[in-house]
Amino acid sequence: MRIAFIILTILLPGFRESTVYGQKKFELADYAKFTNISDPQISPDGKNIVIVTSKPDYVQNRFNAELVLVDVSSGKKRVLTKDMFAVSSPRWSPNGEQLAFISKAGQGKDATSQIYLISLQGGEAKQITKSPKGVQHFAWSPNSTAIAYAALNESKNKSEIEKGSTAFEISNNDVFVSSQPLPAHIWLVNTKTGENKRLTDGDWSLPLVIPPSAPSSPFSWSPDGKTILFVKVVSAYSGDGQQRTIQMLNVEDGSYKPLTGRTKFEGYPNFSPNGSKISYWYKKGNVNGSINELWVANAVGEEGKPISAELNRDLYLSAWMPDNKTILIGGHNDNSTSIWSMTLDGKRTAIELGSVCPSYGFWLDATVSKNGAIAFTGSEPTKPVELYYMSSLTSKLVQLTDYNSEVSKMTLGKTETIRWENDGWKHSGVITYPAKYEKGKKYPLILVIHGGPNSASVEMFARFPQILANEGYFVFEPNYRGSDNLGNEYKLAIVQDAGAGPGRDVMAGLEKLKSTGMIDTDKIGVSGWSYGGYMTVWLAGHYGGWKAAVAGAAVTDWVDQYNFSDGNVGRADALGGSPFVGDNMKKYIAQSPITEAKNIKAPTLILANSGDPRVPITQSYKLYHTLIDNGTVTKFIGWPIPAHNATDPVTQMERDRLWLNWMNTYLK
Repeated sequence: MRIAFIILTILLPGFRESTVYGQKKFELADYAKFTNISDPQISPDGKNIVIVTSKPDYVQNRFNAELVLVDVSSGKKRVLTKDMFAVSSPRWSPNGEQLAFISKAGQGKDATSQIYLISLQGGEAKQITKSPKGVQHFAWSPNSTAIAYAALNESKNKSEIEKGSTAFEISNNDVFVSSQPLPAHIWLVNTKTGENKRLTDGDWSLPLVIPPSAPSSPFSWSPDGKTILFVKVVSAYSGDGQQRTIQMLNVEDGSYKPLTGRTKFEGYPNFSPNGSKISYWYKKGNVNGSINELWVANAVGEEGKPISAELNRDLYLSAWMPDNKTILIGGHNDNSTSIWSMTLDGKRTAIELGSVCPSYGFWLDATVSKNGAIAFTGSEPTKPVELYYMSSLTSKLVQLTDYNSEVSKMTLGKTETIRWENDGWKHSGVITYPAKYEKGKKYPLILVIHGGPNSASVEMFARFPQILANEGYFVFEPNYRGSDNLGNEYKLAIVQDAGAGPGRDVMAGLEKLKSTGMIDTDKIGVSGWSYGGYMTVWLAGHYGGWKAAVAGAAVTDWVDQYNFSDGNVGRADALGGSPFVGDNMKKYIAQSPITEAKNIKAPTLILANSGDPRVPITQSYKLYHTLIDNGTVTKFIGWPIPAHNATDPVTQMERDRLWLNWMNTYLK
């Protein structure tokens, strides 16, 4: 225990607790106190909800996850999966007798994700799959006797590869792919006998997810168990991901047919409870980059019609209610994340959530029970994530857990929305006040710009902005054209205007903040990750006055993004076509922050992961050399991580500490 405490103290700078006005100051060391909650699933009888809880372990440098059973009536909790590694995706059997979930099997680099079953009557979890490449996601059959699951194929030339023949075809993949991309297909496992059966095969693939992204389109079984809805992508190459269509699989013989005659942009199909209808998502106007619209079709196979056009919001949730006439939907909405009930004729009713903001990660974390109850995870501006429950669409919202109450009692900055207009658009952003704010005083300001840009800044608990607030900063999280909180026109306004228009939007919001008299205008920093990093470099290169900048995983060159990223050729529509056709290269150059990065004067911290497939590190190298060669104070920090975001707690804290220290160095 003493050794563990010493290691933890080394890893957590500022570990000694400090207080502000008698309260504990919220600081980086308090990351260790967080419990994340996700993937709530209501039992078939409606009496329990299973959730995934996750806590950081700074000694083992991992997040320890458990499945926890929460009693709806009392809130009592019971841990179901002690001493299992990387548990996720709990799903109840339709008869309510068992719970299936994914966990790691094996050791070290040979560990794979497999499906386990656990009886609610007690006993140890039982592994029921041994997929060589692991299981990605799964869905129970209606009669609780089988599970359909997604798994990668093994290499066709496995034996040749083992002998040293490692050549593979390169196509629309990211620059870090080092072997033939493998397609994912559908398998069926009998939950009683353990027998596995392949249902699909071929060079096409189920959707392959590279985080950060929404989870892969889940399977949806027809109530009679004869058909599975799934999404087919033309290949396993990531850049081909737009070419996705909904298919109807005959479970008996493995044949399948398309739901519609389209060739791309379909996803997330779901049978209605009685099997007569199918809901699904489709890009509005068949345009890449537009919002997800909700369509409803008859189960015989047809396009159907869109029902969410009047709402005009990008959807990240669609779940049928038991009446077969209503669908629960959700997405960003102005300064919040909202949930609505929508009837099949498009009439919507907002679900009253008060100040609670449902959790979002390119997906809204909510579920609906057989009797119409709703469970979701969410937060408030000064209260981290907890589990919430509603017994019906109109019932009172109930908080069922209190994992993060200790953090809620610490000193936190007030959060509110600021609004402004620019170029005919009405914008919103979120401001977090300094934790020790005193009226009449001026404070330094840090912009923390969201990425995506398919995302939005909303009023929720935001961990790092609260750290900055406790250091005495105002934090401004602006939305800009291209964000997904104000409808299709707003989202598409970024097409062929990746930086200039959004840059004016952010600067107009900044001027509105300056006019309040609360900001020390000589101490303003700009920062962000991913597209937030793009906006940071754009603003720092096109506008003066910044005293510090932090560019994390920043897109700086759209040509590199087109050639090397996981999305690669999928970027072309938003930028005016291929950079190698006609005069399109001029558009890429004009919209790339690196073009004017030579003008950056603010001391700049560059952060990147060396194996990032979403924004390859080549772009950070270009920024580094541009700044160094022009005499700008610069530091470039990288991590040996093959992902866009850090997935381990030590790196996450290290990143935030470097970010914070850089701002403190130049703004205090």
